[in-house]
Amino acid sequence: MTFTQWFLFFLAVQVIHFLGTWKLYVKAGKKAWQAAVPVYNAIVLMQIINRPKWWVILLFIPIVNIIMFPVVWVETLRSYGKNSLVDTILGVVTLGFYVYYVNYFENVTYIQNRSIKPKTEAGETVSSILFAVVVATIIHTFFIQPFTIPTSSLEKTLLVGDFLFVSKVNYGARVPQTAIAFPMVHDTIPVAGVKSYSKFPQIPEMRFPGFQKPAHNDIMVFNWPVDTVYQFFDRSGRRADKPVDKKSNYVKRTVGLPGDNLEIKNGVVYINNKVLDLGDRAKIQYTYTVTTKGDNSGLINLIQKHHITDGGQNPQNPNIFYLALTDEALKDMKTLSSVASIEKDMSHGSEFNINNKLAIFPHNKPWNRDNLGPIHIPAKGEVVQLNNETLPFYKAIITDYEKNKLEEKDGKFFINNKPVTTYTIQQDYYYMMGDNRHNSEDSRYWGFVPANHIVGKPVFIWMSLDPNVPLGKLFDKIRWERLFTTVHGTGKPHSFFIYFVVAMLGWGVYSFIKKRKTKKYNY
Repeated sequence: MTFTQWFLFFLAVQVIHFLGTWKLYVKAGKKAWQAAVPVYNAIVLMQIINRPKWWVILLFIPIVNIIMFPVVWVETLRSYGKNSLVDTILGVVTLGFYVYYVNYFENVTYIQNRSIKPKTEAGETVSSILFAVVVATIIHTFFIQPFTIPTSSLEKTLLVGDFLFVSKVNYGARVPQTAIAFPMVHDTIPVAGVKSYSKFPQIPEMRFPGFQKPAHNDIMVFNWPVDTVYQFFDRSGRRADKPVDKKSNYVKRTVGLPGDNLEIKNGVVYINNKVLDLGDRAKIQYTYTVTTKGDNSGLINLIQKHHITDGGQNPQNPNIFYLALTDEALKDMKTLSSVASIEKDMSHGSEFNINNKLAIFPHNKPWNRDNLGPIHIPAKGEVVQLNNETLPFYKAIITDYEKNKLEEKDGKFFINNKPVTTYTIQQDYYYMMGDNRHNSEDSRYWGFVPANHIVGKPVFIWMSLDPNVPLGKLFDKIRWERLFTTVHGTGKPHSFFIYFVVAMLGWGVYSFIKKRKTKKYNY
């Protein structure tokens, strides 16, 4: 929906509200016209139902308002003595239209200064849960979101089993585009396994200002641009055309920024003809073929020491291993007397996918994962030439990401039925790669990441569980050295877990002393 459509929808809601409540406003000592003025009518309604005025803000926050509207309907009914379970159910299942019936056909009396304290323990529990869900949804949507690393594409920098806090404020929080969705879940409701959202209506794209822009080497969470899979790990063929904010969440390293020229030569990333400086925290890995002389014990010990991702052994030769190695692990590997040879698995020539089509974006070049480019990364406002050579780079941008109609007729290009030879880019784009360079599905295969797909910046690892250790050995399963470590920065990551424990103990002691003092004064 466009801003104009949303404005008309908003006005329609105001008319519906006025027609269904004006008599109730009058019975509460207000004027009928107060039920008709947008926003002001909500402030007056909060006075009527004896709720704080700041609740009005919650009515305009996407997802949160889905929780708040039923609460307001029920509170309105209770302000006029409609307290029964049947009244509550009717208020919710009729989407508030039961208030219409009460407004016109019930001779109700307004309850002045109604107590808002729940009358039962169950009511208290429900109120507490709703309040917690509202607060958590606001934090999750606009400030910080928990995220789990499910794959090894950033292995060694971020590990499978790391639990992250992803900041929404660094790059600016997005206003959810999906207006109707289950709170605090992504595209699927857990356990039930069903879609968690409605594709209609969609809120126009908006983002709050951030305090930084994405930079080279930033690890970023974003929505996978080409996502059509039903669920993240479900590649069975079921297709789902998702809104932007409900596409699968990916986490990769930012290697190319808007306006950059990127090239990869023998696995090394070049930006504007210079080798990209990855800093000292990035642990880039490549796959190597390691051949031993028959004694594999030293190699296996080294694999365990460096937590090396084992790609398996050659089924015809148990002395040949396929291993993802960092520079540090490679250096140690070369010291083993049992190792006969180590060969880096560099790709040459064209790379094809399982359908025997060119695999590397833009899918019309004889490129591979280790040698590609140059590729220009589009920036907002750039004017690009359109021809048969350049179109594969920009087709998805024009049609999928910026929602234009693109046609080719008699060798000419038409955008929105107008003949064109150029196109002006409407937003910034980024090029993302995983640190596990030979085991990462990234921009090399599906292209650019639009700015409106950015979710946030991982800032903190609050928990890390080793998936290779059984749950029964919980103490060993927890990677203690990774708890409460920062994601970005320089030098070896430092755990702040002990400081967290001390702070929690201090808070516990303070709460205990405060409680004892309160009891003493009560006597």
